[in-house]
Amino acid sequence: MSAADHDRPRILVVDDEDGIRTTLDVLFRRAGWDVALAVDGGKALDAIRSSPPYDLVVTDLVMPVTDGIEVLRAARERSADTQVIVITAHATVETALAAMRLGAHDYVQKPYAMEELRVRAERAIEKRRLIDENTRLRARVAGRRSFGEIIAASDRMAAVIGVCRRAAQIPTNVLVTGESGTGKELVARAIHHEGTRAGKPFVVVDCGSIPETLIESELFGHMRGAFTGALAAQPGLFRSADGGTVFLDEIAELPLGMQVKLLRVLQERVVKPVGGVEEIAVDVRVVAATNRDLEAEVRAGRFREDLFYRLNVLRIEMPPLRERLADIKPLAEQFLHKYGEQLGRKMTGFTEAAFQRLLAHDFPGNVRELANVIERAVAMSDGAQVDADAVRLGRSATSGPPDAPVLTREPGMSLDDFMDGVERRVLVQAVAEVGSKHRDLAHYLGITERSLRYRLGKHRIGQAEEGSEATKIGARD
Repeated sequence: MSAADHDRPRILVVDDEDGIRTTLDVLFRRAGWDVALAVDGGKALDAIRSSPPYDLVVTDLVMPVTDGIEVLRAARERSADTQVIVITAHATVETALAAMRLGAHDYVQKPYAMEELRVRAERAIEKRRLIDENTRLRARVAGRRSFGEIIAASDRMAAVIGVCRRAAQIPTNVLVTGESGTGKELVARAIHHEGTRAGKPFVVVDCGSIPETLIESELFGHMRGAFTGALAAQPGLFRSADGGTVFLDEIAELPLGMQVKLLRVLQERVVKPVGGVEEIAVDVRVVAATNRDLEAEVRAGRFREDLFYRLNVLRIEMPPLRERLADIKPLAEQFLHKYGEQLGRKMTGFTEAAFQRLLAHDFPGNVRELANVIERAVAMSDGAQVDADAVRLGRSATSGPPDAPVLTREPGMSLDDFMDGVERRVLVQAVAEVGSKHRDLAHYLGITERSLRYRLGKHRIGQAEEGSEATKIGARD
């Protein structure tokens, strides 16, 4: 909740020096603000990601664990409207100026006067308040609805927002369905941060990216010595989210054995760490998401029916962007504002021709693709307005993935070797088309992330290969 939504702005102070944290805590509380403290950059990242967006973050630049630049990036990624003041020593002025280019509102050199810092903080809070007022005014004028960071103008999304508001106020499990890139995680975050568990942890679990042998340990924790390499006990993601929300993305990727154990956690509200003998109570709200037809997965025997019913208490279906064209304009403007600030560009809007290009595209990648298009347009635009030439659109949904490269089977080549060659070429070409993120690649190729990792490893794509055409690919999104 922003400063404009209540009378007390929310401030996060990040500094590894106890005396400075205490002094700033007193200074800002006397101004009537709600203040949270973080002892280093790592704790600040946890606070930023697990709570509603702060109105202002005041962070030291040089700290252990994580520096102020990463805190700045995290705060601005969480909300482009969060204002950030960076505190720096004289020797790091160049870095502070770089922080300004990354979107910091201001920077203050050490040593500084407390009154000066208070005045600069008040200016940042006022800027945040004006942004909120402007956003609400523009939304009212355009007839738009909003919930959390979801902004929409279409009737389809108005219905989704209505269900989200209801879900936020009740503790039941939620299942979010829809194509990749429609904003399922954004819905989960909005339900958490606008609901009764706001301020508590919000933990994201990508079920398709965790190796099958590690899923149970990652979710429910393990005891010291439970398996080779378990040098210390770990609580697991469910216990880390105690009191808050666990978002299980791509829930259909869970192996059947883990589905049984997850069902028990949902029914009994307890977890048992790997290697442990005692069950531990947990209080978590589960929001699950998938781009698959779970009813069809149940009929095929790949997803347990009892777990499906346990998750499908309240269902939210995210429509693809091509079925809610009225949302393209407000979303494009939102992304223009976000990426304009991130890239240090003062963008004023789109030409009519640019909007028409956006409206004519069917966006097979949905909102995620639109965001990428706008970010690229901001980077490529010469002026303050995005024109049609800067709107570079990818393939249409009707065109499908690229044709498989043509290979000629050499005499004596086995069918297996020939098919391996085709598969490798398709993988390399897909990386060139959509980038190296596993989630995007898997969706583009119509396979699971687990299958994608196997195929990449099989062909050594992403590994060091001297003299080869291997492409570097990140192991995690």
